[in-house]
Amino acid sequence: QVQLVESGGGLVQPGGSLRLSCAASGSIFSIYTMRWYRQAPEKQRDMVATITNAGYTNYADSVKGRFTISRDNAKNTMYLQMNSLKPEDTAVYYCHADLTVRPGGYTYAYWGQGTQVTVSS
Repeated sequence: QVQLVESGGGLVQPGGSLRLSCAASGSIFSIYTMRWYRQAPEKQRDMVATITNAGYTNYADSVKGRFTISRDNAKNTMYLQMNSLKPEDTAVYYCHADLTVRPGGYTYAYWGQGTQVTVSS
């Protein structure tokens, strides 16, 4: 059983910072691309940042220059450093991973349960 567990969310004032973590556990053979998504109330879930297993990254325009995605492959963990936070960054943040559970197996997509980030004064 594979699980993705996010942590690090909370309430922060505008201009502040938070660091989210996403730890993958269970019977995992290899993790490929990992992503952070976010979903604000009554809005669709949008991609925030992507990182491949080789370390290549991509960001939504709205977070470029403020957010940094990283990963520790030895720990099966991904991070999102969020700086200069704005009220419009308020959302539930989800991690997503494409992974295989055995050599040569299919690649499946897994989601975490989400962590709330609220930016407010």
